[in-house]
Amino acid sequence: MARTLIHGGVVIPVVDDSYHKEGYIIIEDQRIAEVGAGAYTGSLDGFDTVIDAKGKLAMPGLINTHGHASMTLLRGYADDLPLQQWLEERCWPIEAKMTDEDIYWGAQLAILEMLKGGTTTFTDMFYFMDRVAQATEESGIRAVLSRGMVGFDPENGVKLKDQAVQFVKDWHGKADGRVNVMFGPHAEYTCPKDYLAEAANVAAENKRPVQIHLCETVKEVQDCIERYGKSPVALLEEVGMFNNPTLVAHAVHVTDEDIAILKKHNVTIAHNPDSNLKLGSGVAPVLKFLEAGLTVGLGTDGAASNNNLDMFEEMRMAAMLHKGVNLDPVAVNAFQAVQMATNGGAKALFLEDTLGTLQAGALADIILLDIEQPQYYPHRHNMIAHLAYASNSRDVTDVFVNGKQLVKDRRVLTLDEKKIYAEIERICERLYAE
Repeated sequence: MARTLIHGGVVIPVVDDSYHKEGYIIIEDQRIAEVGAGAYTGSLDGFDTVIDAKGKLAMPGLINTHGHASMTLLRGYADDLPLQQWLEERCWPIEAKMTDEDIYWGAQLAILEMLKGGTTTFTDMFYFMDRVAQATEESGIRAVLSRGMVGFDPENGVKLKDQAVQFVKDWHGKADGRVNVMFGPHAEYTCPKDYLAEAANVAAENKRPVQIHLCETVKEVQDCIERYGKSPVALLEEVGMFNNPTLVAHAVHVTDEDIAILKKHNVTIAHNPDSNLKLGSGVAPVLKFLEAGLTVGLGTDGAASNNNLDMFEEMRMAAMLHKGVNLDPVAVNAFQAVQMATNGGAKALFLEDTLGTLQAGALADIILLDIEQPQYYPHRHNMIAHLAYASNSRDVTDVFVNGKQLVKDRRVLTLDEKKIYAEIERICERLYAE
């Protein structure tokens, strides 16, 4: 049994809104064995690794509930455009050129960025997903992955459905349990009604959850109402999608009736504040979600619409944005924002209930931040508020996933950073050649 002791630092368990100004964590193999307050006074014998965390803050790893990892290859290429133009005129033509090798290296770049920034679980919906799963396995990160499904072309739609089923069989539960697979019908506007029903049925047959883009823009909602006489939320309920555990990304333009449907089926929400702002999509009614008792996690979306994968930014934006748009200074308080970025994300993804917390029995996904920096002083004040309002991804020094250290002193131990940069430049030279 591998045993690790982290001691001497601030510990924020995210079990409730309290924390330990000094505490310790004991890891045994993949899980947390003990979390305690105060100085560790036991024997150091029997530990394989002892980390003195004085001057650091320990918290659960961040959980990114929505994204498209290999869209790192599109970062900075398709900015300042409306969603449909962004997709149809910029993203999709380049994506059509991408090979499985491109997807692999794009995912490697995304995972490198996420690990260095304290994200220990990410969500992805794309294609050539075997290569994303491979990158996940090699890097040590945790992931929730889906083969994206679109139904424009019936013959191709069947092919994508079959690929999604095979991906579940090949990868769900692999990499020491770090790879989880969902079904991923892309959206109402890319999947005709009968194809959505088919996707709902295949998810039920395979007993796996669903993730789907939903109500991201006004146009999406208006077009759906014109096609079917009902909102995208009502349509998904009609076709049986919500009979499966379902995560919806965005949910920006939803009515009170839509929210009632989501609550009725315990649908979970991936809130992507930065992406929704950058694409001019709007602001999701997160206060209404929380008041309704819906589970909300945070996501970055892809790097083409953000343009980074920094979950600390999403946490801060979630805490600030809803205060402003609701004229309410207590909306989405600091603890709620931190919780959405950690345990709320785990619950939104239908993972273990204790993932995203520091407590005995939880999977040991842990990050350490350097708090010997101006923005964390005075230390005597609320460290959870410091996390929500003052921290950033560059503060992360160490990262553990499944009890294994993946980042040490800001260096990723499982990835070749320089090689990734070289491969990205090589790939983009071909993708963007005139």
